[in-house]
Amino acid sequence: MKIQVELDTRPIPYPAWELPASGQSGALAEFYGIVRGSEDGAPIGGLDYEAYNSMAISSMIRILEELAVQFPCEAAKVIHRHGPIRVGEAAIYIGIRSAHRAEAFALLTAFMDRLKQDVPIWKTGVIA
Repeated sequence: MKIQVELDTRPIPYPAWELPASGQSGALAEFYGIVRGSEDGAPIGGLDYEAYNSMAISSMIRILEELAVQFPCEAAKVIHRHGPIRVGEAAIYIGIRSAHRAEAFALLTAFMDRLKQDVPIWKTGVIA
């Protein structure tokens, strides 16, 4: 599986990943995690994320490689932002290409579950 992982402070573009010119993938499952307007029931202006860049990137690549054994897919792209992120902006993008939708959705869901517990990226503050 081809894997591309980025940590960035810039906004995530839309679309974040163009369809392949070859037409080999039968599915592209995408997830944009958007910062909501409240945290713990209180209104906020955004969130602040901190990351250990090299550790976070290597952790995400390792997780994707492990999950690709169970859910064979063609490619994965992850963009995770760090620093201040305003309400309504994407904090994370995940795109999974595969021959069929089932594998793409399964890998994407399993990756999100592992991301929160295994990757050194933290919400460090709320922007008023």
